[in-house]
Amino acid sequence: MLRTLCIALALALLPLSVSAEPVATVGNKTITREDVEKEVKPELDELEAKRFEIIRGGIDQLVAQTLIDQEAAATGKTIEELQQAEIVAKVGTPTDAEIQKVYDENKAQMGGQTLEQVKDRIVQYLMQQRSAERAQTYIAELKKKYPTKILMRPKTVEVGLGSRPPLGKANAPITIIEFSDYECPFCKRAEPTVKEVLKAYGDKVRLVYRDYPLPFHKSARPASEAAHCAADQGKFWEYHEKVMAATDLSAANLKTIAKDTGLDEKKFDECVASDRFEAAITEDQTAGEKAGVQGTPAFFINGRMLDGAQPFEKFKEVIDEELEYAASKS
Repeated sequence: MLRTLCIALALALLPLSVSAEPVATVGNKTITREDVEKEVKPELDELEAKRFEIIRGGIDQLVAQTLIDQEAAATGKTIEELQQAEIVAKVGTPTDAEIQKVYDENKAQMGGQTLEQVKDRIVQYLMQQRSAERAQTYIAELKKKYPTKILMRPKTVEVGLGSRPPLGKANAPITIIEFSDYECPFCKRAEPTVKEVLKAYGDKVRLVYRDYPLPFHKSARPASEAAHCAADQGKFWEYHEKVMAATDLSAANLKTIAKDTGLDEKKFDECVASDRFEAAITEDQTAGEKAGVQGTPAFFINGRMLDGAQPFEKFKEVIDEELEYAASKS
């Protein structure tokens, strides 16, 4: 009894955990720090991601500077001589055809100016663009010569796989979880990029699709239910691809797509009418909200969030880092 009392007194004297720290009181109600952080989680996640982005940018700058310093010392050249030989001299002068192309593509923003009037500016723009690209290539070359590892990893989010069958091998080192909406134009725009990623990385990547139908897209939820019914017949990914490519998501066309996919039409109709996957769709939405999803598409690459219809290069950057991180651990 005495021992129990002593333990209780000791626990009472311990400081409150940060999450249980009171930050406000309203009448007899206490609001804790944990309550607040749950309320503003998306904003905090966004802030954390921005902070990492800034720090990572600083790491990249210091890595590039160090690589050039080491190469200059190894070759006996000054940094300026190295940059002149490896970047400036290898850029090349834009051709007339390239200058004309830029002019034609931006003519509407030229305010009626002729090609001759803006030619020098176009040449300068192209030279700057090429110099930046060549600098990136050169740094990549130096990283191979002087083995470089980025050890800092951003915060990751634990996201479940949901109820749909993943596309790819279960032991793939990279798992991409996509929260998406079949009516969302940005999701449709991201689809070719996702296919490019799968083609480029093959068995190294598996893809998971989770529903996040936005409330103002009236056809998105019925399309998600239809896709679940296709999964019930073992043809989710075939149906998914056709629905993502479709502009008409009416009930009639979702049924036509089911027929084109080779589904049993009677079973499909009965499944859609039953609304039996409504809870699974809601579960996906709740999981997305907890993970910080605020719009579609949203991707989690091994738990690292990539928001929006990003280009292939953005996926490649994160995937390559994750593969390198996995290799360093093993």
